[in-house]
Amino acid sequence: MKETKRDLLVLSRSLIANEKAFEHEVSCLHKILLEVEKMNHFCIANEVVDVNRYKVISKPFLVEQAVHQRKNKPFVFINCKN
Repeated sequence: MKETKRDLLVLSRSLIANEKAFEHEVSCLHKILLEVEKMNHFCIANEVVDVNRYKVISKPFLVEQAVHQRKNKPFVFINCKN
């Protein structure tokens, strides 16, 4: 797995005893974030609202196409379903 450099702020109520346990926790957080940040998960969690055509697009492959369009159209929004 390729380790990417990222800044994480880890707050914990319990005091982590050693450096190895802390590194393991950060590694696990990194694995979780890599899975969540994938494009297919993004497209499932979001939808495109096109006010010009009065449509809400929620199919993941169409959402991905709208995200990757070079020319952004006015009044086309990416909306989180949460």
